Amino acid sequence: RSKMESGVHNKRQGLPKLRELLRRQRKDSDGNLEQPDLEFEYDDADRHQVEIAELYSYTEEPEFTQNRKYFEEDFQQRVPEKWTVVDSGLQKMHILRLLNGTEDTRRERRIRSMRSLLYLAQGVFGECESEADQLRWARHNVFLLYDCGVFSACVELLSMEIENGNAQASALRKPAVSLADSTDLRVVLSILYSMVETMRVGCDADTTEQLNLRDMFQRELGQPLYGKENLAVLLFGMVTKFCSGNAPHFPMKKVLLLLWKVVLTSLGGFRELQDWKNTARDVAGLPPVPDDSLNVIKNMRAASPPTSATEIVEQARRPRMSQRKELILRQTSMEDSMQGQEGEDDSKDGEDEDLDDYNEPMPGAMRPSTPPPLVHVPKGLPWTPKVRQKDLECFLDHTRNKFVGFSVGIDPDTLIGLPQPIHEGVKVLKKHVYVSLAEVQIRREEEIAKNPMTKFDLVAQGEGEVVMTPTEVLYQGMLPSLPQYMIALLKILLAAAPTSKAKTDSINILADVLPEEMPITVLQSMKLGIDVNRHKEIIVKAISAVLLLLLKHFKLNHVYQFEYMSQHLVFANCIPLVLKFFNQNIMSYIAAKNTIAVIDFPNCVIGEQPELTAESLEAGDSIQFCWRNLFSCINLLRILNKLTKWKHSRTMMLVVFKSAPILKRALKVKQAMLQLYVLKLLKVQTKYLGRQWRKSNMKTMSAIYQQVRHRLNDDWAYGNDMDARPWDFQAEECALRASVDRFNQRRYGEEPSGIEAEFQHVDNNLLSVLGQKVDLPEEFKLGYEKWLQREVFTTQIDWDQLLS
Repeated sequence: RSKMESGVHNKRQGLPKLRELLRRQRKDSDGNLEQPDLEFEYDDADRHQVEIAELYSYTEEPEFTQNRKYFEEDFQQRVPEKWTVVDSGLQKMHILRLLNGTEDTRRERRIRSMRSLLYLAQGVFGECESEADQLRWARHNVFLLYDCGVFSACVELLSMEIENGNAQASALRKPAVSLADSTDLRVVLSILYSMVETMRVGCDADTTEQLNLRDMFQRELGQPLYGKENLAVLLFGMVTKFCSGNAPHFPMKKVLLLLWKVVLTSLGGFRELQDWKNTARDVAGLPPVPDDSLNVIKNMRAASPPTSATEIVEQARRPRMSQRKELILRQTSMEDSMQGQEGEDDSKDGEDEDLDDYNEPMPGAMRPSTPPPLVHVPKGLPWTPKVRQKDLECFLDHTRNKFVGFSVGIDPDTLIGLPQPIHEGVKVLKKHVYVSLAEVQIRREEEIAKNPMTKFDLVAQGEGEVVMTPTEVLYQGMLPSLPQYMIALLKILLAAAPTSKAKTDSINILADVLPEEMPITVLQSMKLGIDVNRHKEIIVKAISAVLLLLLKHFKLNHVYQFEYMSQHLVFANCIPLVLKFFNQNIMSYIAAKNTIAVIDFPNCVIGEQPELTAESLEAGDSIQFCWRNLFSCINLLRILNKLTKWKHSRTMMLVVFKSAPILKRALKVKQAMLQLYVLKLLKVQTKYLGRQWRKSNMKTMSAIYQQVRHRLNDDWAYGNDMDARPWDFQAEECALRASVDRFNQRRYGEEPSGIEAEFQHVDNNLLSVLGQKVDLPEEFKLGYEKWLQREVFTTQIDWDQLLS
């Protein structure tokens, strides 16, 4: 009897688990059947109105009225008319008057002038009746501000505020930093951001003068200001200072947003990158890229991995099992309401489940008489296949050893002794050979390193004088402190990630969102909670965009600049950080509605304001996804792809950190671009995951085959890669680091080091050597006369012996 009771008890314990498993399968299958594709269009940034609205936190809403008050009090004293009706001459005079006020030694007078300038950049919303009017006047005013020199003056004000020791000391003394501690900095950063974001994109209604001002502005952003560092490097310095704990009051969201838009405006966006890449390839004697990535991805559809034919046959052969599952599902649906706590835990348990069946059809849906569903097969592959020159050489070397018995070195043309099918295969491979700019640049650096005596001739032939493009100027400015910049950005990204836990030693990124007095009502608490989540999402968006833009521009400028930055990202644990970011319910993150449209700028200052209630906070909009969160996820996946591409050691990091189930979970998002970069990351590690993983994930393998570019002789689906030798991983990274250091030393080092110093030109002309300028320390200059008396005048020198 006791055995029977124990058996019944075990069955009762097993039933809830079975029900939970089947309910989870049903929920996944229902979600996948009903979920439509996300209508998301990837671009450099969101719409202009959204980008301006994200600059301001909801806590800053009262300051809009303050800006308007200061401006109208000052303007009405001198001109008894509205700003929108006076001519541009009077407008410029008033802007110059406000600009003089920003140089006042009294802080009150200075902040009034800066707030008045900010009100102009905000589009004098007090005199506008619609959002279109506000946008038009904001654009008009921003061009006037730039023409009057406000941008340069604000950069100088920003430099002064960064060095403001009183503000830093006051913030360090406080136990909790709030919005009030960064007032001056926030106003200056808001003016700069409004000007950069407004002038970044052209408008059809722009006049010739405005077009010229835009071109001048873009050139100015890419060059050092007043002979010093450029604005992007100044902002990077603010980021590192904030992360070191010396300036906890810095408004990091505004700093990062401005940094992103400065990099985007000065270096160019993704469309410009594609054009410049083709131009650089033409200069190097290479054909243009075969595909425009953005256009190809735009035409791709988000397709879940298809059901394989064997699964369809098995389902047709097992109708009874399907009916039994359907019966159990009906029973569990009746008991769902009694299992409240189990439903709450589903989301947590579901994050660690195996997602092999994330696109299974509903149990019981197939009947014996039902024909197999038609699977849509595309007419052609979306990408043109590619072959590396190295892959072609390896293929020929392997086939020669097999059929002839010896290798002939690097010779892709000699095919004597090889069978006809090999000839045809080599012909197909040669047709699709793709030589990248990076290969050309690496080959040139290797030649320079191998031939130190003729190095200068090789440099002159290869690159001549280094062209000071905006990317080159930025790299030279970032080079001395680039590792610190990468660590600081990743620290802030970690603090803003939804999966990070609050720790005592983590940095406080909420200094520019928390008010002086904490909320006392439920409505205020809800509003602040939404504001904090929105604040973190915007920070993630800005950091991911900055990192991706820098990686792409540095790679186009020179591959070793890209490798230097990517190595320091890897050393700062960027790969596990991105995987940790994706180790969450990514569907919930993309669908998050942390936005209150009625109090977004400029809605909160134009027209009649509706009363804010708890229902209006929870309502949100009808859009299925949050643009900034989906944008951030795609950027982080692209960064991960760039760090791991053709790097076996970093691919093994993906395997060691068990990224496959995390990345597979992201495939639930029905968006083609995100799916593409997830599948790319799964493809590079497939050969290391074992035969059993490949066997049980055939749907994912099919998706990789359909959507990812083919490398014609790449054994990505098998474990036959000869380059994947684990004992060489450390040597691979060390060799890469040595090459990067050699490049930086050759191109940017002040003095040659090591063996290169022996091959420097020697000056044998006595007058030339004596005429060289020598930098002497100040201590030596002060005691120069004593040294002259002691070492020269009082010492007998045999000049004949010295000169012989």
